[in-house]
Amino acid sequence: MILYEILIVAFLIVALLTIGLILMQQGKGAEMGASFGAGGSNSMFGSAGAGNFLTKSTAVLITIFFVLCMILGAMSNGGGNKKTDTLDLNVEAVEQPKAGDVPVENVSASDVPSSDDK
Repeated sequence: MILYEILIVAFLIVALLTIGLILMQQGKGAEMGASFGAGGSNSMFGSAGAGNFLTKSTAVLITIFFVLCMILGAMSNGGGNKKTDTLDLNVEAVEQPKAGDVPVENVSASDVPSSDDK
């Protein structure tokens, strides 16, 4: 059970790092300003920008994220070995009583309420 908790923490860390990396990336329109010298050389990763580094890092984190999803899904499922009552098709159904099977007491006409009794 401790392995499951460690994987959950790793899953959350990878998810937050992935969100951060995606938010750090520039859109397609941001390259237009850099081509005219609009602050492209002042970037932390040089004049070429961080596109290649961030793209590869995001791909690695997404791969780790999906692998952790598969592992955690398999662990939380229990391997599919558990039997539940809803999936057991061999359970016999309970028969409902039919109209002729229900015992009826002798009822006289005086015991039946009429529409005049209000």
